[in-house]
Amino acid sequence: MAHLRRAGEGTRTPDPLFTRQALYQLSYSGAIGGEDAVNCNGAVGSGVSVGMRHSATEHEQASLHDFRERSLTRGVNPALYWTIRAMFVPFFLVYFRLQRTGSEHLPRSGPLLLASNHRSFLDPFVIGTLVRRPVYYMAKRELFENRVVAWLLNGLGAFPVDRGAGDAQAMETAEAILARGDCVVVFPEGTRVRPGPLGTPRKGVGRLALHTGVPVVPIAVIGTEDVRSGWRIRPRRVRIRVGSPLLFPKVEDFSPTRAAAVTERVWACVSLQWAWLGGAVAPREGGELPHGDPAPGSTAREEARAA
Repeated sequence: MAHLRRAGEGTRTPDPLFTRQALYQLSYSGAIGGEDAVNCNGAVGSGVSVGMRHSATEHEQASLHDFRERSLTRGVNPALYWTIRAMFVPFFLVYFRLQRTGSEHLPRSGPLLLASNHRSFLDPFVIGTLVRRPVYYMAKRELFENRVVAWLLNGLGAFPVDRGAGDAQAMETAEAILARGDCVVVFPEGTRVRPGPLGTPRKGVGRLALHTGVPVVPIAVIGTEDVRSGWRIRPRRVRIRVGSPLLFPKVEDFSPTRAAAVTERVWACVSLQWAWLGGAVAPREGGELPHGDPAPGSTAREEARAA
């Protein structure tokens, strides 16, 4: 078995193809037989495939890093971005009867952090119609597995984020984009939430606001959750409302508690825009609406205005 152990040691070398061939030759040449017969698939699965998975993971990480770097060094693809935007804006206005309220609150220049609820894959594009300059946004890493889709999204301002893993590189990319004076869209909920009330925000938007000190604009989008039915894009009314910018002091070192407090403040303003649009409000325990929150339905807009 000594020669078998020596062959098995090669299953974790950087040359998996050579090792696999060697194992098959040992197995089928008669050098190994009887009770000592080798399960080549098992040997490869426990050795070579582990190395291949590590290699694939490293390659994937390098690819994601390249897309983030491209967002930083090249920005959007101008020809692609402005062509797509020129088609989307009239399409949204006619087909979705897009209504935009409060766009006067958006600064025309300088860094800007747009914080919005997330209901549909269309949300970044709908929000992008609010400003006449490119917007950048985080997209889940799974969308970058297809090279064509990845190139298209990256050219339109998306950069990958590993959701649920505390992706520090994605946060650094967002900070760098803001530092050069561009717009970044973040969805504090971390994923699409539909239907019903808004989801629970994560602390990432608070961290970005404190690290950069840039204005944070609360935004609510409603109606996009009803647009898609399978591969069909249905004509549903979409509305978007923009609140006044929020300013927070720039802090290099802060506690998670402070980031959570800033996130809560931002999300309260997003919730106010959501209620103004008539979005559903989550009841408290016992079925009662939170004190001071607008009731869902036709009265939401009036009560939000009064607030």
